[in-house]
Amino acid sequence: MTPRELFRVAAAALTRHKLRAFLTLLGVIFGVATVVAVVSVISGLNTYVREKVFALNPDVVIFTKYGIITSREEFLAAMKRRDLTMTDMEIVRRECRLCVEVGGRGDRPRTVKYGDRKLRNVQVQGHTANMNDAMSFDIATGRYFTKAEYDRAASVAVIGWDVKDELFPNQDPLGRIIKVDGYPVTVIGTLGKQGDVLGQSQDNVLYMPLTLFSKHIAPSQDIGIFIKAAGGVDGVTAATDEVRTILRALRKTSFDKDDPFGLVTAELLQNLWKGISAGAFALMVLISGISLVVGAIVIANIMFVSVVERTKEIGVRRALGARQRDIRRQFLLEAALLSAVGGLFGVMLGSGIAFLVNQVFPAQVRFSFILLGIGVATLTGLAAGLIPASKAGRLPPVEALRYE
Repeated sequence: MTPRELFRVAAAALTRHKLRAFLTLLGVIFGVATVVAVVSVISGLNTYVREKVFALNPDVVIFTKYGIITSREEFLAAMKRRDLTMTDMEIVRRECRLCVEVGGRGDRPRTVKYGDRKLRNVQVQGHTANMNDAMSFDIATGRYFTKAEYDRAASVAVIGWDVKDELFPNQDPLGRIIKVDGYPVTVIGTLGKQGDVLGQSQDNVLYMPLTLFSKHIAPSQDIGIFIKAAGGVDGVTAATDEVRTILRALRKTSFDKDDPFGLVTAELLQNLWKGISAGAFALMVLISGISLVVGAIVIANIMFVSVVERTKEIGVRRALGARQRDIRRQFLLEAALLSAVGGLFGVMLGSGIAFLVNQVFPAQVRFSFILLGIGVATLTGLAAGLIPASKAGRLPPVEALRYE
């Protein structure tokens, strides 16, 4: 039989029982929909996190008291460390020969007011003037503060989208005076909208000079120290080792003890996120895999039923000259077509779910994901149809003709 004839016969057999075929495909549809939706959401989140959330330049390293915490034991150990202070930052700035930039950042949640409007738990951050270059902030209007304003602890601030939207819903905030924990500061810039990630707003922030922050907002002086390595990315390791040596010497840490501080780099942040997303992806693949296995079992069962129902048809075709491989190909093609149609419906459902999720979390459906869904479904059908097709091909023509 030619491929065209095989396709025509297989399609006719499948359309004979439309409702049975649809019910057979539900497992494949839900499995493929889960794969497409999860891959789309994770892909969108990866892009968003890389471009917006962890917008740390690859040649920048941040030294903090806590670093990146991944367990309760690490948190308890980090709590015992001494705070990093502005004095430490100034010593690193003076002593580090492989650093082209050294700066700092502190942060505390505080209440921000303008007139009778109030916004609680705003993440108020104090920065050195060069922090903008290290973190690549998205300044929507106005400007960031200058080194001169930093040196004199000027009362200026850059506010995030949520602060602007809550305190200045119908007016331009630039040049207006707000109160941060009761202290007046002038708004000189606003940040672009970042959105929410994992339920946490990236826009409920306010940036001010670290000198002002340490005087009036958080006198405890617990800060993070960032460095920008000379020589770009290639110089990160050497610059990091030099700063580690300086900070360990300041704390009189012996050679056999762990660092009394933590590190944050773009690479570590990306690796952390990849670990989280990979775990979520593996879990969802397991769930969708169960659906596909169930779908394959149902398809195999229906194909066995189809072989029994069409035994006489198989005998007639064999008597008219059809070979065993023609019968096998026909039933394999039927199983593959059946599951491919289910894959198509699953891709449509998964893309719809991804579109809805995109209203809350970033999600992107790529053409490769569509091909992946249909391909997985087709392979599932081929695997499910192997044994029924083999059984159909081995039926003796004489016995098939006598079957009632």
